[in-house]
Amino acid sequence: MQIAIIGAGFAGLTTARHMRDIGHTVTLFEKVGDVGGVWSKSRLYPGVSTQNGKDTYCLSDHPMPKDYPEWPSGAQVQAYLESYAQRFDLMPLIRLNTEVTAATQGEGDRWTLATQGPEGANSATFDRLIICNGIFSSPAIPRFDGDADFVAAGGTICHSSQFLNMDDARGKHVLVVGYGKSSCDVAMGLADATASMTVVAREIIWKAPKKFAGVLNYKYLLLTRMGEALFPYIRLKGVEAFLHGAGKPVRNSMVGGVQALTTKQLGLKKLGLVPRGPFDRIARSTVSLVTDGFFEAVAKGRIAVKRDAQISRLFVQDGKRTAQLSTGETLPADIIICGTGWTQSVPFLDAATQARIMDDRGNFRLYRCILPPKVSNLAFNGYNSSFFSPLSAEMGALWIAAWLAGDLKLPSVPEMLDTTDKRLRWMEERTEGKHARGTNIIPFSMHQIDELLEDLRLPIPAMQRFMEWQMPVKPGNYARVATKVKARIGMAR
Repeated sequence: MQIAIIGAGFAGLTTARHMRDIGHTVTLFEKVGDVGGVWSKSRLYPGVSTQNGKDTYCLSDHPMPKDYPEWPSGAQVQAYLESYAQRFDLMPLIRLNTEVTAATQGEGDRWTLATQGPEGANSATFDRLIICNGIFSSPAIPRFDGDADFVAAGGTICHSSQFLNMDDARGKHVLVVGYGKSSCDVAMGLADATASMTVVAREIIWKAPKKFAGVLNYKYLLLTRMGEALFPYIRLKGVEAFLHGAGKPVRNSMVGGVQALTTKQLGLKKLGLVPRGPFDRIARSTVSLVTDGFFEAVAKGRIAVKRDAQISRLFVQDGKRTAQLSTGETLPADIIICGTGWTQSVPFLDAATQARIMDDRGNFRLYRCILPPKVSNLAFNGYNSSFFSPLSAEMGALWIAAWLAGDLKLPSVPEMLDTTDKRLRWMEERTEGKHARGTNIIPFSMHQIDELLEDLRLPIPAMQRFMEWQMPVKPGNYARVATKVKARIGMAR
């Protein structure tokens, strides 16, 4: 088949590789000038690094370099992805600096893509379309009262992914909006250069230390199957049913112990930064790790945190740019950096097609986070924010390969829609609406991978599952899946 792929991050690259390997002709479109997706050089703000260690945040047969630190920088992840593309000869398949401006379905349900690239406007038609542009594709920047006058007076308002040069903050008064990973990373990354650094947080959330008590790596608690089991999945069975049934006091004691340790270790009471609610709300949407040095910088006054606050308006008075908070406090402000998340969007699809892939609340209605049951010849990959994003993308690519080969036994369209709608309602409820339009599966990364492997009829060995209950998941143990899927597709042909 002639296959078009949009986006050259983890999902796009691994999808291109596996589609090519089983004999399809692949064209991958990437709107910026390098591979990497969220890790592209065009989006690497000061202080950005991974949340996972290098041994879990990698593809199954392409480990990260041994000389990388445990938590690689954004630039190192981009270089890693570039090395993957080079090693598996993917670069000839990729059209860099080429944006897909429209994707329309026509005769025979084939897809015609209109593109804008170095050679101008172009179009081409494909048998299948796989969307891998990622759930972090469109920065979400809030509007502020008075923002136009603020910018006209020389102020800057941007998303954290758009603030790339530390020197632009030198000697300036900077406000960072939000308290998630990117907000705290960029605040810490810029703090030494600024005249003042203030984090304005509408809500303080729980963050996990990279090492509990300075000794135990968080991966032994949260990147294991036991860690996932501490949070109730949509279907409970086995040990998980026990932990959220008769054994709930045991589970609550474990979570409470982690909460107490985190509060003491980070000095949250003294700093006035204890979040509301129990520690298990850390997995309400995404799980955020502590940015190195952040709470120490708050304790030393290098970073101020205004909790339970928002910017109510921006104004210029006597030539000075100022932000007024919802608390009534006013702060000098030259730069507003918004770590306020992303909008999951597919602007290249027409309104009618978008209506067929979304529900009435704007959630992506994707079976297994991959297949839109009401649109033919279309799949998504990477629309499942995960602890193990590279591994999730790889397993998704192989699931799509088997689907294209007719090797999956899928439910009927009504059954897929019903399963998907039940999952969306559950996701929306358990995350208090922080489910990224249905594309966030954290903390249930391995549960989702298990479902893909079940469809592929390739469940993991019992001993591997047992070890993953106690130890962090090793992507290398899943390299066999590609070998078996490709062998089965080859035999079927």
